[in-house]
Amino acid sequence: MESCPPEPVPSEPIDPDLLDWLNHLRAERACSPHTLRAYQGDLDGLVSYLRSRSLSLRQAELAHLRGWLAQAGAGRRRHAPATVARRIAAVRSCFAWMQRTGRLDTDPAARLQLPKVPRRAPRFFDVDEAAAIVEHPTQDGWALLRNRALLELLYGAGLRVGEAQALGTEAVDLAQRLVRVRGKGGKERIVPFGPPAAEAVEAWLEARGAQPGALFLNRHGARLSARSMWTIVRDAGAANGVAGSHPHALRHSCATHMLGAGADLRAIQEQLGHENLSTTQRYTHVDAAHLLRVYRDAHPHARLEPADASVESPPPDRVSSSRTRD
Repeated sequence: MESCPPEPVPSEPIDPDLLDWLNHLRAERACSPHTLRAYQGDLDGLVSYLRSRSLSLRQAELAHLRGWLAQAGAGRRRHAPATVARRIAAVRSCFAWMQRTGRLDTDPAARLQLPKVPRRAPRFFDVDEAAAIVEHPTQDGWALLRNRALLELLYGAGLRVGEAQALGTEAVDLAQRLVRVRGKGGKERIVPFGPPAAEAVEAWLEARGAQPGALFLNRHGARLSARSMWTIVRDAGAANGVAGSHPHALRHSCATHMLGAGADLRAIQEQLGHENLSTTQRYTHVDAAHLLRVYRDAHPHARLEPADASVESPPPDRVSSSRTRD
C-alpha cells in the first residue's frame, strides 16, 4: 500500500551545491514540494556519506557513488528497485547540472546504471467500492461536507492529492463544472467533473463561507495538508470495508472507469495531465484484466470445462480431418 511520505528531518547543514540545485528545480523546473523533499532526502544521504570521508559533492568519484548506493541498500535496508532508480536519477540529475554550470569538469554519475523497474498495475477500486468511499466519508458536520467534496473531486476529476491540496476557491467553476488545476511542472489544465462532485463542492462552499483562499480548510481555517487528505481517504476506505485506500487509487479508479465506459486514451491523458501517452496506456492493461475477470465470472461458456457432459469432444480422426480442411 502506498503511504504518505514522511517529513524530512534536517540533521546537518545542507551542501551549497545541493541547495543551488534544489533552487534550480524549484524556480526553473517548477518541481513540486513533494519532489523536492524526496530529492533532498536522497542527496542528503549522499552528502553525509561523502562528509564521513571528508569529501564534498564536487570531489565525489564514481567509486564513491557506487559505495554509497551499496551501503544504502545493505542489510535490512534493502530498497525496492523503484526507490533505487529514483535515487540514482536524482544523483545523475544533480551531477549533470553541476557539470553544465561549470562546477565539475566531468560527471561521475553519468555511468551509473538504472535498475530495471517492473511496471505494476495501478491499484484501483471497482465502481461500488469507489462509490462507497466517496459517498460515505467519515467525520460529521462541516468536516463531513468538506471530506465529501474532496473525495468527489479526487475521484470525479482524477486529481493528484497535491493538485487538490493546492486548489483555491477561484479555481472551481460550478456552473460549467470545471476546475483549473496546476499539475506537475507547473502546467495548468482545465478538468471537468460531474454533477455529484458539483453538488458536494457547492454544499462545502456554503458551509465554508464565501471568503477567497484555499478551497479545502482544516479546523483552524488554514489550508488542509496533503497528509490530512491521505488520512481522510484512508479512513473513508476503512469505514466502508475497502482496504488499502489512498488518494492515488481514486485517481487510478477515475481513469480505469473512464476507459471502461468508452473514453479514448487521449481524453484520459488530458484529464489526468499525463505528459506522455505511454503513462496513460498502462490503464489499458488494467481494464483488459478486469474485463477478463468479469467475462470469466459472468459468461456461461467461460465456465464450461472440456470434461463437461454438455460439451462432447469429437473423436481424434475427426479432429485431424477437420484441421486438414481449414
